[in-house]
Amino acid sequence: MSLTTKEQLRGARAMLDWTQQNLADHSGVSLSSIIRLETGSGPLAIRLDTLQKLQTTLEKAGILFLPENGGGPGLRTRK
Repeated sequence: MSLTTKEQLRGARAMLDWTQQNLADHSGVSLSSIIRLETGSGPLAIRLDTLQKLQTTLEKAGILFLPENGGGPGLRTRK
C-alpha cells in the first residue's frame, strides 16, 4: 500500500519517535518539504519520487501502510 495522507506521514513519524528533521535526514527530503506536506490541506501534493523516498524510508524503519477499508488508510509497525 502507499502513503497517501498527511495524517499517515505524521503518524508514522510519531510511531518511530522521529522529528521532522529526523525524517528529512533519513530520507533526503528537505525539512521544508516535509513541513509543507504535513501542514497542507487535502491529499498530499508531492512529486512521485519524493513520495517514494518518504515511503521507502518509513517502511525500512518498520512502518506498514494499510489500505483504505472504509475508515480511511492506516498504518502499523511491522511485527
